[in-house]
Parts: sequence; structure tokens; C-alpha cells
Amino acid sequence: MTNLNVKKALMLVADGSEEMETVIPIDVLRRAQIDVTVAGIALQNENYAKCSRGVMIVPDQSFSNISEENLFKKCIYDVIIIPGGLAGAQTISSNSEVQRLLASAHQSGKFIAAICAGTIAIKSANINKGGKITSHPVVKADLENDYDYQEERVVVDNKVISSRGPGTAFLFALTIVEQLLGKEKRDEISSPMILASTL
Repeated sequence: MTNLNVKKALMLVADGSEEMETVIPIDVLRRAQIDVTVAGIALQNENYAKCSRGVMIVPDQSFSNISEENLFKKCIYDVIIIPGGLAGAQTISSNSEVQRLLASAHQSGKFIAAICAGTIAIKSANINKGGKITSHPVVKADLENDYDYQEERVVVDNKVISSRGPGTAFLFALTIVEQLLGKEKRDEISSPMILASTL
């Protein structure tokens, strides 16, 4: 029997996605007992995504297998996550089905979380224009005219969670956990990971 109280996350991954920004949120969210599905988009090899530093990640399924159901019915995910890595972020953000799913999910009150260059997908989906956002500096110019650009390591505004790069991936992931499950759950999973006190 499915536990209806379990939170669900969708992590998008493409060739060129940044490894740490993909794997760290997956790991941290699963430690918090969030059900994470990893979906591959436009992969050259259907069995894996070749990330920006050559690490290969095997998705749970293809994005094309889940996009239609979640577009035309109620989106089952509580958060959709987009990693950085410029090539991967460009593939994800330029996908029209991704754009529609992100916009639909956000309009229905779900969280959209993006890190590093992945934040350009938020703009592509026309989400929360004028709101606060951050990103890796390499895509700052793509965002600052449409958003209230911030320099903080993680920014939360109107159910949009954005972050800056590989070095902020733990804080990004923990912020997602806190937004979905509260500070107590964040603190519970932080301690065994022996994270720096600044997180």
C-alpha cells in the first residue's frame, strides 16, 4: 500500500548535468525519506546520463514516460529539481514539455528547485517573474533583468528554491527538505552527515 503522506521529488538529469548538484540532492532527500524519481531527458545513451565531469548516472526512467501523465493530470511531485551544468541545464530548460510541467506544477502550488545554471529553466518556464532568485554567476546576466537577483547561497521565494553551485548543493538539498518536511527533519538528517556547522 502506498503511503500518501510520503513527499515525492522529481530530479531531472541530462547529458552535461553537474554531478554533485544531481547526486547530493538525491542522496539528502532520500535520507529524509522523500521518494525521489530521477528522470533522464534527451540522453544520447538511453541507459545513462553522461554528466559534466564524465560521471554516468542511471535514471529511474525517461522523462518522456512521466511528462504526459503529470501534465494532463495532477502533478504527483511535491518538488521538481533542476541541476546545473551548463550543457545539461540548456537541454532541460529548452525542452517544451519541461517548461509546461514546471509552469503547471508551480501554478498548482508545488515547489520548483534549481541550482547553478539550472535556474535558467525557471525563466524558460516563465515562473515567478520579478521574484527573488540566485544562480551561478555564469548565468546571472540571463536572469537579473527578469528577477530580483540575490547573492545568497540559497534563496526561497514563492515556492521557488534557487542556489548557486556545487559548493552550495548540501545547503540547497537541506533547504528543500526543510521546506517539505520542516526544520526538525532537516536537523535530524544533518547530524549523521557531519556537515560543517555553517550549514
